[in-house]
Amino acid sequence: MYEAERSTAVEIVAEVCGLTHRVQEGIVAAGDSLTKGDRSPVTLADLAAQVMVSLRLAESFPDDPLLAEEDSAALADSAEMTDRVLEQARKYFTSLSKDELIGALDRGDHLGGGAGRYWVLDPIDGTKGFLRGDQYAVALALVADGDVMVGVLGCPNLPAVRQGTGQGSLFSAVRGSGAQSHSLDGAIGDDIHVDVITDPADAVVCESVVAAHAAHSVQAGIARRLGITAPPYRIDSQCKYAVVARGEASIYLRLPRDMSYREKVWDHAAGSIVVEEAGGRVTDLDGRPLDFSGGRLLGAHRGIVATNGAIHEHVLEACRAELGLD
Repeated sequence: MYEAERSTAVEIVAEVCGLTHRVQEGIVAAGDSLTKGDRSPVTLADLAAQVMVSLRLAESFPDDPLLAEEDSAALADSAEMTDRVLEQARKYFTSLSKDELIGALDRGDHLGGGAGRYWVLDPIDGTKGFLRGDQYAVALALVADGDVMVGVLGCPNLPAVRQGTGQGSLFSAVRGSGAQSHSLDGAIGDDIHVDVITDPADAVVCESVVAAHAAHSVQAGIARRLGITAPPYRIDSQCKYAVVARGEASIYLRLPRDMSYREKVWDHAAGSIVVEEAGGRVTDLDGRPLDFSGGRLLGAHRGIVATNGAIHEHVLEACRAELGLD
C-alpha cells in the first residue's frame, strides 16, 4: 500500500532537486532572494520548486490537496521575481501562464487536519544553508487521516552512502515498509537503519549550523548530562533526520525557542517518518508521538526529539532536566 505514492513522490523530489541544485549553483543572494515578514529568505528555488511539486501532484493525484510553506504573497511586490520563477517553471511546463503559476503556489493553502489525505511540502528546508551553498532538503510527505504514511527527503548536497553513486542523496519511507536510500536520479538503493548504540555516551548529536536555531549552549548541556564527548554533527535542514536515519548520528533535538512556540508540520512530516521507518523514534519533549492531525502547526507539542530509539528515554530525561521541565 502507498507504493505508487512513494514512487511518484520520489520521481517528483528527484526532479525538483535538479532544479534547486541548478539554481543554487548560480544564485546571487541580492538578486535571487526575497525577505519574508519573519526575515527568513525566500529564494527563487523555493517558489519554483513549490510550483513544480504542486503541478506534478495535480497531474498524478488530482483529488489530493497540498499543504505547503509558500504562497503567492511572496511575489506580490516583485514582478521581476515573478518573471524569474516563471522562467524556471517553464523549463518543465512550457506553456505555463502567470495565472497558472499563482494558482499552483496558492494551491498549497490546505489547512491540514485529521480527515482525508493531503500532501505536505517544504520546497526548500534549510533556506539559509541553501543560500550559503551548503545543505538543504526538499521534503514531501503524504498524510492520511492525520498520520504520515509516505515521506521523501531530497538532499542534493549530502554525500551518498556508497562510493561511486555521486553527490547527493534521496530518502523515502512508507509506513510499515521501512526506509530506503536512493541515488539522486531516484533509483532505489539500500535499506537504511539507525545506529545500534545503547549507551548515550557513545552518541553523536546532530544540530543546526546556526547557533540561534539550535541553542548550541543548551544542547551542549544536554550532551554533558548524557556523557557525550563527540563533537556535534552540524548540518542544516531535515538532512538532520536523514543522517540519524542512516546511522551517522544518534540524536537530533529541535528545542523550542520558548515554551509557546509550535513547530510547523512541513518541517517534520517527511523527516520524522524516514527516521521511524529506519528503526528510530521521534517524539516531543514529553515523549508523545507527533500528531499531524492538528492543522498546519504541531500545536499539541513542545520541541522535537529524534533518536535511534534505544537511547530515547535517556535523551528525554536529559532534555527535561536541562530545560527545567516537569
